[in-house]
Amino acid sequence: MEQRHPLPPFTLEKARQKIQLAEDAWNSKDPVRVSKAYSVDSEWRNRNLFINGREEIVAFLSEKWNRELDYRLVKEYWAHTDNRIAVRFEYEYHNDEGQWFRAYGNENWEFDENGLMTRRYASINELEILESERKIKI
Repeated sequence: MEQRHPLPPFTLEKARQKIQLAEDAWNSKDPVRVSKAYSVDSEWRNRNLFINGREEIVAFLSEKWNRELDYRLVKEYWAHTDNRIAVRFEYEYHNDEGQWFRAYGNENWEFDENGLMTRRYASINELEILESERKIKI
């Protein structure tokens, strides 16, 4: 049986550990590594996209990081219950024309008993920034 520690039910310490593991994985920009934190039938809402399962997650993230260059993400604890965690996040990247962007928002996560994320709902806002306005350095 596949497991991703820490497992629910979450304490504050375990929730923060889970968030840090997610931040580290996303900053690796390795779609396969990231996908292994999700159940095989995981359900996502990412902005206006609906993504289902690991294969779609890998395809989505591969495309994302091909166009979002020098991507860097920070996640922050917001709240948790037994098997759910809410985070606030912010990330920055530039496109191939050199325009920098900052995206920020909230994610709601739900986990199964094996610590795999079964649901990820992300609300994301994005704005153009100058390189000099960056807050997150690589």
